[in-house]
Amino acid sequence: MELPSKYLPAEIEDKIYAAWLEKNVFKSTPNNKPAYTIVIPPPNVTGVLHMGHMLNNTIQDLLIRRARMRGFNACWVPGTDHASIATEAKVVQKLRKEGIKKSDLSRDAFLEHAWEWTHKHGGIILEQLKKLGASCDWDRTRFTMDEKYYESIIDCFIDLHSKGKIYRGERIINWDPAALTALSDEEVIYKEVQSKLYFLKYQIEGTNEFLTVATTRPETIMGDTAVCVNPKDERYLHLHGKKVIVPLVNRAVPIIADEYVDSEFGTGCLKVTPAHDENDFMLGEKFQLEVINMMNADGTISQAGGMYVGEERFAVREKIAEDLKAANLLAKVEEHANKVGYSERTDVIIEPRLSLQWFVDMKDLSKPALDNVMNDNIRFFPPKFKNSYRNWMENIKDWCISRQLWWGHRIPAFYAPDGSFEVAKNVEEALTKFNAKGASWNVSDLKQDEDVLDTWFSSWLWPISVFDGFYSKEELDYYYPTADLVTAPEIMFFWVARMIVAGYEYQGKLPFKNVYYTGIVRDKQGRKMSKSLGNSPDPIELMQHYGADGVRVGMLLSSPAGNDLPFDESLCEQGRNFANKIWNAFRLVKSWEEKIDTSIEQPDSSEIAVKWMNNRFEEVLAEMEDGYDKFRISEVLMQTYKLIWDDFCSWYLEMAKPSYGKGIDQKTYNETLSIFKNLLKVLHPFMPFLTEEMWQHMPSWKTESEFICTSEWPSAGSFNAELQQSFEQFEALVTEVRTVRKKQNLPNKESLVVSFLKSNARNNAFDAAFKHLCNVSELNEISEKLNPSFSFMVNGVEYFIPYTASVDIEAEQAKMKEELTYLQGFLKSVEGKLSNERFVQNAPANVLEAERKKQADAQSKIAAIKEQLGM
Repeated sequence: MELPSKYLPAEIEDKIYAAWLEKNVFKSTPNNKPAYTIVIPPPNVTGVLHMGHMLNNTIQDLLIRRARMRGFNACWVPGTDHASIATEAKVVQKLRKEGIKKSDLSRDAFLEHAWEWTHKHGGIILEQLKKLGASCDWDRTRFTMDEKYYESIIDCFIDLHSKGKIYRGERIINWDPAALTALSDEEVIYKEVQSKLYFLKYQIEGTNEFLTVATTRPETIMGDTAVCVNPKDERYLHLHGKKVIVPLVNRAVPIIADEYVDSEFGTGCLKVTPAHDENDFMLGEKFQLEVINMMNADGTISQAGGMYVGEERFAVREKIAEDLKAANLLAKVEEHANKVGYSERTDVIIEPRLSLQWFVDMKDLSKPALDNVMNDNIRFFPPKFKNSYRNWMENIKDWCISRQLWWGHRIPAFYAPDGSFEVAKNVEEALTKFNAKGASWNVSDLKQDEDVLDTWFSSWLWPISVFDGFYSKEELDYYYPTADLVTAPEIMFFWVARMIVAGYEYQGKLPFKNVYYTGIVRDKQGRKMSKSLGNSPDPIELMQHYGADGVRVGMLLSSPAGNDLPFDESLCEQGRNFANKIWNAFRLVKSWEEKIDTSIEQPDSSEIAVKWMNNRFEEVLAEMEDGYDKFRISEVLMQTYKLIWDDFCSWYLEMAKPSYGKGIDQKTYNETLSIFKNLLKVLHPFMPFLTEEMWQHMPSWKTESEFICTSEWPSAGSFNAELQQSFEQFEALVTEVRTVRKKQNLPNKESLVVSFLKSNARNNAFDAAFKHLCNVSELNEISEKLNPSFSFMVNGVEYFIPYTASVDIEAEQAKMKEELTYLQGFLKSVEGKLSNERFVQNAPANVLEAERKKQADAQSKIAAIKEQLGM
């Protein structure tokens, strides 16, 4: 197979991916291998790929590819989420453009439109993930509205209701006036806003005196049914048990006393509106106050409000302030900074609203989920997120799971004409339950609950239900628990915590062993990437320009776990350059095949090069394995990058390549291919397309495995630290000689004679490689310093290169004096640190050792220069 002169990802990526799919290399079925399972965080079914998906799925893919090569039965389950609120909003928007209102349609007719939209737009993102190289088992693709999956959600609801863990109750919930649905606490985003604090005057009944009450929401006074003060507040002790008149409304309401009230806020008086504030609702229940629901679902004032009926809530806020002022019932208005809740989906200010909804009692359910994260049975990476998790779980509230939507899993509750209800899988089962209790209803009498379940109620079963875990144990017992979950910290409470809860409730064990939290992808200015800001590049266009591997590397070069990723397109360019570097190295090594000379024995320079590179590989491989265990993915990438670019390309290939015009021995060629093969294996999870393309060009490698993605991951062996130290001395020596050549314009083709003073500190392991790499004709040990010459120190050993006739001796002496001045200043600063007792006492041992080495090196170099100058 001819090797192209350039690596052209656009021409090979689709071809390679198609070959993988054709041979089912990503397919997983239970066998005798240990399972390694990842379930994809299901993106919205109508979503398209964005930079956050790119980061998350690149990490998942490299983990699953590595596991596959390590001998695990690797199973990555893809799928999509039906996303109730987001998808229904898109369908409603589409219908509106066609002149159709949702309210004009029956439920079934609307769902036909929703399914049509889903079939047309759903799954696009999964096809885009294939462009990235995602090695999912696509035959396992699941959708949260699949028939079996749907059934498991309904059965879960029925089960928890039968256990008393799901109940129906009237509570203050978060209401989205735009989406017209309830929201859970986690779906509310709090933003710091500049509001106003209105000081309203409530007349004390039967007097001409007024009680001033501060509020940010004067538009809700129509729902006031009390004013509350702190019982210890001496200013209001005389008012206990009396009544005040609600301004404009002219309704008398009681003054109540409760320690909930903060005497320091505002005037120390609180208007109590039980239907529109969670804490007010609790006060209302405690003091048996009237509850007036004075706002409609769309955020307009209801008939119960009695005033401003049908007007929008914030318009009423402005109008009521004017009316209060005109009636001399507004004492003052102050600027006030406070946090206001917004809908995570529609970005509309939420409305606390009294509503009859379905809830999950989370208190007992959540205990195993808290304990098993805090004791590290489930490990978080980075661990700092355990604190946020603990805080949320220790203060967990009941979960509002009903949504006033049509698209989703319909709540399996059936109501009789008398208002009673039964929870059942279908209307026939519900009728049986009713009639078993002595009722005599017919199927036509029963009406199913109109609401659907919170989307997160379906996705909390994702690790179980993707394997049909409610109905079949065969696959679940093999693949569950899953290995690693890769997700974003912002859905820790929406999804991660609830999956853990469900895992312990339904399987009695954790759903995954590790959770890796990615950061947020931001632009160079630190802003979160979003369509509205126009600062998010199109991932598909990036991959077309830089190749999928270039973008994968670019994403991971600056992606430490849990920290935000400052994305810069130049990182993708760096990834592409890395791919080109490797491709060129591959072409170089392949070209040696034509230069093999079987009559040549392996030279000493190549022998030590091979020995060192294999040793270096073992050292870095051990570091990589440690990095993978700790989910330091970016660090592993940099270790791989440097191993290939610096160690292999910059040093090994230079040491092993044959001299110009000469052949290469068979042993060095074979060992170079073996080294290259192992390098490509550890690179494969990061750059799957490039490495697979190279693998396909090597028939000898394909005897091990048809594809690199199913080849065996290298196992870490022993590492010789002394050999690496010897290499570092050799590296420093080569660098010094190259510096002399550069400064003196000595051409590389001109051989040098290098001498060194006899020293026990000198290591000669790399002498052959040194002579080969630096074109040194003679390397001599001498007993006296050689003058005149260029001299330099390496690891306490002084080396000399004799002056040539063209050297300007006076100029060289001037340079040495200049270097001497610099070294003396450098030594002074180092000794200043080492003479500082505080520094010596507090500095880590490795830092002290490094400073003392700097001191010794500087002293040696100064002594050598002085001697050369005759000082």
